[in-house]
Amino acid sequence: MNQYDGLDPNPHAISEGFGARRILQRHDLLAGGMTGREITEAVRSSSLLRVRRDNYALPETDRHTLEAVRVGGRLACVSAAEELGIFSFDSDFTHLHVPRGASRLRSPRFRHVALSAIPRNGVELHWWPFIGPGDGTEYAVGARDALAQIIRCQPRNFALAALDTALHEKAIRSSDLADIFGHVPDKHWELRTLIDARADAGQESVLRQLVRDAGLRCQIQVAIDGVGRVDLVVEGCVVVEADSGAHHKTWAQHVRDRTRDRLLAERGYPSLRVLYQDIFFDPDGVIRAIEELVRICRTGSIRA
Repeated sequence: MNQYDGLDPNPHAISEGFGARRILQRHDLLAGGMTGREITEAVRSSSLLRVRRDNYALPETDRHTLEAVRVGGRLACVSAAEELGIFSFDSDFTHLHVPRGASRLRSPRFRHVALSAIPRNGVELHWWPFIGPGDGTEYAVGARDALAQIIRCQPRNFALAALDTALHEKAIRSSDLADIFGHVPDKHWELRTLIDARADAGQESVLRQLVRDAGLRCQIQVAIDGVGRVDLVVEGCVVVEADSGAHHKTWAQHVRDRTRDRLLAERGYPSLRVLYQDIFFDPDGVIRAIEELVRICRTGSIRA
């Protein structure tokens, strides 16, 4: 008797059979002891998902991976970046790499329907040749290719945030930048001069570049006596911190930050905490607020 005996296999036993893998092929299931009838019954009972012919997944498998397998590609660009722990802003669409000339591509939603040019049901395809064909996994491209795709595909500041975090988190090395920028059009090369791996988070990178694009001087990760490190000091006098919900879930975290604000005020630094959603959805408003604080800092007067 094997772990899959009977026509109603235990979902837990099936899950154990996957281990760390997200997708198993039919021959993997058969090698694990399931029969063809048991595979069919597991699909009927929703213990298994038939993603593509002879490719199966557990019901809890994430949508992006399912769409990658169903289409016949690998996660790419921001979808691969999310897998790698690199900053990615556009996470709603599934970005996939497929080889040029690939045939038998399928709809991301329906495995029996061919992938049409338009609409693609929220899937973005990337066709460019690989930097590292052997990088990544069977589900996703490697970090170097994901970043080159992000540079071509995403707004400049979002690409900068991805590059900063990739270096900060050691997903790539500085020496990899030559390969990455060697695979993107010349118009993107200026971006390399803006990279700063000291940034702690993607929103901090975007905020930094917004400030500099506004013509304001900006230092990052500045150590202030009695306070600690702050995200940005603008024009030498205004402290700006990029806040997100991930680091402000408890009252203790709010107390810590309010205390920092008080300590900054004692040392003559007006401070501004900028929310993630404002950085990405109201950047002009963020810059107006910073410019006003800089003006007050310089003139010592508040507008009537």
